[in-house]
Amino acid sequence: MKKRILALSAVVLLAVAMNAQTVKQEVKKDSKAVGTAVKKGAKATGEGVKDGAEWVGDKTTKGAKATAKGVKKGAKWTGKTAKKGADATVDGVKDGAKWTGKTAKKGANAVSDTYKDVKADIKKKD
Repeated sequence: MKKRILALSAVVLLAVAMNAQTVKQEVKKDSKAVGTAVKKGAKATGEGVKDGAEWVGDKTTKGAKATAKGVKKGAKWTGKTAKKGADATVDGVKDGAKWTGKTAKKGANAVSDTYKDVKADIKKKD
């Protein structure tokens, strides 16, 4: 009976040792697979960051060019509009001067006529 127990114990111990070896090999495979996946992921992340940086650089360059073009067009439009405004102001000043001259002449004539009328009335009374 002792021999059977010892034999059974030896078989169980051998089975446990073999099972432990198999588990050790599986753990080693899994850790290697995880390491490989981490390396691939890091490489992919690096490539993604590089691609993203290139994309941002391209968009920034295009945006800067578009902004420069817009500023140039805006300056051109402002110049044209300012010239139109200056021309309109000159025309308005000319028209205003004509109107003022006409109105002043009418006012002077009216004052002159009134002065003559008053003077004639004064002579009549004397």
